[in-house]
Amino acid sequence: MASKDSVAVLKGVGKQGAETLKEMNIETIRDLIMTFPYRHEDFQLKDLVDTPHNERVTVEGRVESEPSVLFLGKNKSRTTVQVMVGRHLIKAVFFNQHYVKTKLHIGEIVTLTGKWDRGRQIITVSNHSLGPRTDGADFEPVYSLKGSMHQKTFRKLMRQALDLAKDDLEECIPSKFLAEYKLAPFSEALEWVHFPPDGESLKQARRRFVYEELLMFQLKMQALRKKNREEEGGSFIDYDVDKVRNFVQSLPYELTEAQKRVVNEISKDMKEPFRMNRLLQGDVGSGKTVVAAISLYATVTAGLQGALMAPTEILAEQHANTLAEWFEPFPVTIALLTGSVKGKKRQLILDQLAAGQIDILIGTHALIQPDVQFRKLGLVITDEQHRFGVDQRRVLKDKGYNPDVLFMTATPIPRTLAISAFGEMDVSVIDEMPVGRKEIQTFWMKKDMFGKIVGRMEKELAAGRQAYVICPLIEESDKLDFQNAVELYSQLSSYFHGKYTVGLMHGRLHSDEKEETMRSFTEGEIAVLVSTTVVEVGVNVPNASFMLIYDAERFGLSQLHQLRGRVGRGSEQSYCVLLADPKTEIGKERMTSMTETNDGFVLAEKDLKLRGPGDFFGRKQSGLPEFKMADLIHDYRALETARKDAESLVNSDEFWTSGETACLRRMLEESGALSMARLD
Repeated sequence: MASKDSVAVLKGVGKQGAETLKEMNIETIRDLIMTFPYRHEDFQLKDLVDTPHNERVTVEGRVESEPSVLFLGKNKSRTTVQVMVGRHLIKAVFFNQHYVKTKLHIGEIVTLTGKWDRGRQIITVSNHSLGPRTDGADFEPVYSLKGSMHQKTFRKLMRQALDLAKDDLEECIPSKFLAEYKLAPFSEALEWVHFPPDGESLKQARRRFVYEELLMFQLKMQALRKKNREEEGGSFIDYDVDKVRNFVQSLPYELTEAQKRVVNEISKDMKEPFRMNRLLQGDVGSGKTVVAAISLYATVTAGLQGALMAPTEILAEQHANTLAEWFEPFPVTIALLTGSVKGKKRQLILDQLAAGQIDILIGTHALIQPDVQFRKLGLVITDEQHRFGVDQRRVLKDKGYNPDVLFMTATPIPRTLAISAFGEMDVSVIDEMPVGRKEIQTFWMKKDMFGKIVGRMEKELAAGRQAYVICPLIEESDKLDFQNAVELYSQLSSYFHGKYTVGLMHGRLHSDEKEETMRSFTEGEIAVLVSTTVVEVGVNVPNASFMLIYDAERFGLSQLHQLRGRVGRGSEQSYCVLLADPKTEIGKERMTSMTETNDGFVLAEKDLKLRGPGDFFGRKQSGLPEFKMADLIHDYRALETARKDAESLVNSDEFWTSGETACLRRMLEESGALSMARLD
């Protein structure tokens, strides 16, 4: 089969060429033809009237003057000539191409490509040809190359490869989808994506490959999901509906409609014979903890144990105290296991847990130590799931016989990213805030207002409340002129000396010091906490009503929103001040967006558009796939469609047996998804 042949069969490859191609992960003809251009040079003739300023354009015109050459120094020159393009007399400028003086003659036709300066009526020429344009493609592919490989050489190899493989191209997309979405067949789309005859063909080729790429990715996700749901089995949690209803009625406030919907989604999963694998998203303060409590109580009524893992000791303690209060009237035994619990006390908890005398265990990563053994674990809840590694989460899950798993996060993730990064999970969203919670008032102020802001902070402190001051760096940096935590702590300690206690927290402190500082703030011993972003996740200090974020332009929208969510957790009106002098339009847009809305999902969508999916999570290892063609922001409708189609395919018997889907099954096999899913 030609597509499986080595690229060495192509004329002009040679030994060095083959090595360069190998560096680009191209070894076979198929590897080569599936290496798509990252853009196309557009050589279509355009009307200058419709061409925006600074746009690249190709025009045809008549030379109206003798070229003049200005030498600017060694091997540098500027050649200018007047050209009549339609009704426009423009200047064509050639840099370091003084030889064109002898080629261009008055009255002759010339074709020019370059950047159009609309105001000065000048084209800075990058390509030109003498005479009218009679041949040559309107679109020329541009590839990402390595080593000594040139675009011209690569295009020639691509042309050969396509001609060689044209009778050996297998269609993978089922005919019903090709017809329904009017997608170009594989062979045509492949030709068009490399050498499009016109703009529409290129658009249709891209549309087809975006869908195919997203369909393949979603097939992998759905195959894994099917395995999780069916092959592993799971705990059938036969909870007592009446007892759960009584617990919900005993809570200090009524559930929102969003909480009720999410509880129903989780309850339905728990009753199913497959293992729940669900992501619960909820904005800061939306009430995820109460949903976790209801789910844990339902598990206990079925005679099973539950576990709740939090990223920090103080957050684990907070959960334990809250749940103990809610469960006080009910026969539920709760225990807290963190790194601070040692010796006989720890051993007693381990013995009681193994004997089934503890119903719910709450803790940090201490829960995943080898000697922590449950008698019958039915439900695992991981809070702020992105703070734990995949292996840590898996170890906790493996402590039971395929217990149901619920991941919780307060980081609002746009739907497109949730489908991509967590495609094998079901996603529940709490998109409504509890009744009566006051919206945090957010202000954007310039740095010269710092004194006024501290005065406003002092009013809150005088009323008996507390404040956070957040800044991006720990200590002074030569490279970055941003206020740092240590300096700010020193300033505020001096300002409030004798009146209010100021605390300092940052990532370089030992974990015990961090815990102690946070505990002092939680208990009201510290009035002002100066911190880096380590407070972003976790603690609930209802008395904190004021937050100042210094150098706020240094943070992404989602991070700013997470930080802001540390205040506004009590009954008093809370305030967030963004101190920033952004230099870029994006920076200004972020500040404005923060003052306009408190909705984390609205901000997450804006952040995705401003920063792109790669930066959204603020770290490289985000679990997001690398796509050749697809773009998660612009192609979100295709992503939704591909997910729906992949789900229907994977759940149909026909997909696993039909000849028409053999190509998709083989691609799944090659990707490793089928061996992971082990589906018959």
